[in-house]
Amino acid sequence: MRHSWWGILFLVALVGVVYLLDAVLMPFIAGLILAYLADPLTNYFQRLGLKRVWAVSSVFLILLLVLAISLLILIPLVIQQIKQLGEMVPGVFDWVENYLAPQVQEWTGYDLRSELDNVQETLAENWRDAGSYLAQALGQIGRSGMAFATWVTYVALIPVVTFYLLLDWNRLLNNLIDLIPRHWVDDATRLAKRCDEVLAAFLRGQLLVMLCLGIIYAVGLTLMGLNFGLLIGVISGLVSIVPFLGFIVGLSSALVVALFQFDSWWALLGVLGVFSLGQVIESVVLQPKLLGDKIGLHPVAVIFAVLAGGNLFGLTGVLLALPAASVIMVLLKEVKERYQNSALYDETLESTLPPHELGLQDKRESS
Repeated sequence: MRHSWWGILFLVALVGVVYLLDAVLMPFIAGLILAYLADPLTNYFQRLGLKRVWAVSSVFLILLLVLAISLLILIPLVIQQIKQLGEMVPGVFDWVENYLAPQVQEWTGYDLRSELDNVQETLAENWRDAGSYLAQALGQIGRSGMAFATWVTYVALIPVVTFYLLLDWNRLLNNLIDLIPRHWVDDATRLAKRCDEVLAAFLRGQLLVMLCLGIIYAVGLTLMGLNFGLLIGVISGLVSIVPFLGFIVGLSSALVVALFQFDSWWALLGVLGVFSLGQVIESVVLQPKLLGDKIGLHPVAVIFAVLAGGNLFGLTGVLLALPAASVIMVLLKEVKERYQNSALYDETLESTLPPHELGLQDKRESS
């Protein structure tokens, strides 16, 4: 019982430290997550014969090349399409007001134009507010040079922390195992492996699935000539962190753009074909190869964990949300298994049996 109290006190102290050092912990938590994600690739390079320091350096070189290519190619194209989308918004409103609204009113009797006017007024007000907020934020940044420099320093610390954590990853894990009380080592190691399976299945597997789906959607929509195909593909891939949500958001957006751009059913069929192909590839290739039979986090658990973590601890809470959710899920499964193997669960099951079945069970036991 005394050991349980020590564990509770340690957990409370840990939560208090995270709450008090929210901003300071951000680069360290981000570096820890990145080191966890990059450790399998580093181990692969080590198995090829490289020393740990050269393996880590190779991983960083690959990441820097990927980041540089993405910044040079992807970001300018996305920004260009966002500008084009902003230029097309007035035309979209005109099309809805002059073509769609009369059709809707003729079919249903609903006056869509009045609602459209309200939407335009709301967007205009929020746009003005957003401009004033942006000006205030820029002014605050200019006045608070020290705060801005601190934020830049935190961001610059992330790769440094990641490098040193990745360099000493195995030694850190061994040191943590040595700190665990000896009579808890077996259970703690078993639970840690289960947490790693859950978290790896979601972070490493789902992130790769997101990347592949974003590429499939962006390339497919761009090849069929759809405006903002790259932008829709990128957004769909990012939103795919929750399974099926990226498919729903991307398909809905692409269908609206295709209807407005081509005004043809063939374009709608082309969009359906692109997203259907993405779903088939995800189900047949991506999920079995990247996730396998591992059990990841439930989509509802992902949404709740991210929102709760951000509300409680800010950006640090968002970074800690998925690891914490995976640990909690594994612990809940452990509690469930122990409960089902306990005498309390057996007694509850026996008490729910009908009387005649209890009599048959007693006869079998006596015989």
